[in-house]
Amino acid sequence: MAKIGFWLEVIGWKLCHLVRFSRSPLPLSRADLLADISLKMLHHCGIRGVILDLDNTIVSEDDRYLSPEAEAWIETAKASFQLIILTNGKREARIEFWSNRLEIDAIHPARKPFPKAFRQALNRMQLKPHQVVVIGDSVHTDQVGAWLVGCSMIQVASLPHPKRSWERVIGRFVHRRYPRDRELWTVDIESG
Repeated sequence: MAKIGFWLEVIGWKLCHLVRFSRSPLPLSRADLLADISLKMLHHCGIRGVILDLDNTIVSEDDRYLSPEAEAWIETAKASFQLIILTNGKREARIEFWSNRLEIDAIHPARKPFPKAFRQALNRMQLKPHQVVVIGDSVHTDQVGAWLVGCSMIQVASLPHPKRSWERVIGRFVHRRYPRDRELWTVDIESG
């Protein structure tokens, strides 16, 4: 088991290494929360579009927690950026609910990290990869997918959620743990 952990760590480091040293115009590759990302910084770096992950980036997959200030950040971002949700989620009614609540188009199931859905998002926004940043919580889906199509990437901490079996084994290599000192907001379905 220790040998498997070692190789997963090596593979995870190599993936992070490849993405970290890509030709990204952004001085930032990680943030605790979506709301911690400066919209002025993105605009200054030539970013005109944002591809957002839904599950565990904006809202936990069990709809229990909402990233603090995410809705306000998204509302402000809509004034200067084109936004689109790219999610591997398969629960269509849930995705439609969040797409409508946030007033952002969604592509699902995206089958990230494969580039097809990322390219579809770029085509919908009519932007080049260097003008778009992908914001998500997963190295193996969001970060690798962004790298494959040439977009910049910012990884945010994964919102607390029920762990799937594979996440118990390799989750720490592909997700950033939500900071204990940061506030968590519970989802208020009624205000949507």
